Amino acid sequence: MMKLGILVAVALFLETVSAASLGVVYTEGGMVKGDSIYIGLFRRMDVFRGIPFADIPGRFEKPQRHPGWDGVLKATEFRPRCMQVNLIMTDTRGSEDCLYLNIWVPHGSSVSRDLPVMVWIYGGGFLAGGSMGANFLDNYLYDGQEIADRGNVIVVTFGYRVGTLGFLSTGDSDLPGNYGLWDQQAAIAWVHRNIRSFGGDPDNVTIFGESAGGASVNFQTLTPHNKGLFKRAISQSGVALAPWAINENPRRFAEEIALKVNCPTDDSMAACLKMTEPQTLTLAGDLSLTSSPDNPLVNNLLLSPVVDGDFLPDEPSKLFHNAAEIDYIAGVNDMDGHIFTAVDVPSINSHLVDTPIEDVKRLLASYTKEGGPDALSEAYSTYTYTWGSNPNKETIKTTIVDIGTDYIFLVPTQAALYLHAANATTGRTYSYVFSQPNRMGGIGKPYPSWMGADHADDLQYVFGKPFTTPLGYWPSHRDVSRYMINYWTNFAKTGDPNKGESVPATWPEFTSTGHKYLEINSKMDKNYVRQKLRTRQVHFWCSALPKLSGILEE
Repeated sequence: MMKLGILVAVALFLETVSAASLGVVYTEGGMVKGDSIYIGLFRRMDVFRGIPFADIPGRFEKPQRHPGWDGVLKATEFRPRCMQVNLIMTDTRGSEDCLYLNIWVPHGSSVSRDLPVMVWIYGGGFLAGGSMGANFLDNYLYDGQEIADRGNVIVVTFGYRVGTLGFLSTGDSDLPGNYGLWDQQAAIAWVHRNIRSFGGDPDNVTIFGESAGGASVNFQTLTPHNKGLFKRAISQSGVALAPWAINENPRRFAEEIALKVNCPTDDSMAACLKMTEPQTLTLAGDLSLTSSPDNPLVNNLLLSPVVDGDFLPDEPSKLFHNAAEIDYIAGVNDMDGHIFTAVDVPSINSHLVDTPIEDVKRLLASYTKEGGPDALSEAYSTYTYTWGSNPNKETIKTTIVDIGTDYIFLVPTQAALYLHAANATTGRTYSYVFSQPNRMGGIGKPYPSWMGADHADDLQYVFGKPFTTPLGYWPSHRDVSRYMINYWTNFAKTGDPNKGESVPATWPEFTSTGHKYLEINSKMDKNYVRQKLRTRQVHFWCSALPKLSGILEE
């Protein structure tokens, strides 16, 4: 009898312990209930999918607050992504009704309170993407479970308008643009207002994102509309100073779209565009994939944010004072440019075909157009000064990747870090390079054996895929995933990536003089703290390009 009593007591205790869950949560729009899942002894997680953070958006209008709902909203299904072109750009997918978010809340033996919050902004060139990312056998790329569980933080992902519906602009008040950025801002504001009900700390919110999402994170730190809504930010492979992040001539592109959909290009253009079918509008904003060293792919990314006098009151480089109190991490992958340069110069991936030196010159000529005639010869000497008289095949191929990486990602990121550090009051600044080699590089594989970390290679590690799908990875991949999750969540909790879960190296702050950064990969140790990242190339581009000129001091 005594034993039975003990067993019943233990069973009741375990039931109580495993039942830590928020249950029904009260939000500003009404009540919501998600799923409660078991993730380990004394650990559960509440997962909410598809909570509306704004109303169905009006065409080319800022998002409005959601009117609310009656009863309990079952937040158990992911909602469609925002309308966008499909991968091969022949059709559309998604819906205009797409402003929803997803939340992961970890619990121990009791319901969580005052957890740090990490809000993810996806990339996709401002043309595509969704709050859950790619899906393979229900394994979503942007599933927040591993980060939430391992870092003991709340993770939020959300949808925002992309493509024509998110970023088309006439450059004036008719169609001011930046609707996707306003959607992001509405989601961040909703989190700030509601996350306490989910066990989160509204005064400790970190926004993080990659590629166009990384640039979006930077834009959100620069706009005056976000004061006090979040404390920290992480930009992975994308900042507001990138050459693809701002459309300098939106009117010209809007007229091209108008002609494609049979709208006039006079004063009635905006009214006609607003009446056009959303699918037609979306398809008209597809990306031309016919590129070459003379017309590089990055120059075709034209549906991007604009300086509208509202969300962005000025050029991004002049707005860094708005981020003075925000802790900021920004970094790149060591071969981020590969995904673009492999389209422009396909021979770089070939084991059999040589890449002519002429292609190096052609690509540099395209990138340095704005810098005037002297820029090309200076660029060429900047990238070939170590070549000698007879560079080997591999040297020429990797130089092309370096040029793309520097121009599209690395140099703008260094400039953004420099401006953040120079304008910071209480905000701290951290710089990194991610260099875990791509898993498709090597003999008999699609990529060459010299391949480093390509664009988006970091995502699988930040979202803990080596733990979710262990059979697809080596132990070294789990190491680098653990390092990144620890650095990212330590930073979200304290503003210092070194404080909290153990990390393999102490990551120093980036300063306007020291320029220290961390190289992140599975082999890293304390010797992976570096200084002055590609200084020669950074100085060249910051003097050659009008957009970046004068940002860095010699």
